[in-house]
Amino acid sequence: MDTPRRIGTAIDFAVPAIVGGGLIQYFSESWSAVVVFEILLLVIVIAVVSPKKD
Repeated sequence: MDTPRRIGTAIDFAVPAIVGGGLIQYFSESWSAVVVFEILLLVIVIAVVSPKKD
């Protein structure tokens, strides 16, 4: 995956982070649940965007 595509993929993960974080805060009323969700998304985006070793 080339660098511009990695950056685009990382930016695309910002939408679920913002919207999903808001929805989780609204329904659970717990900031710890939002933090767990954001960390989970961060782990996923790092796994998707990081260069693969062949």
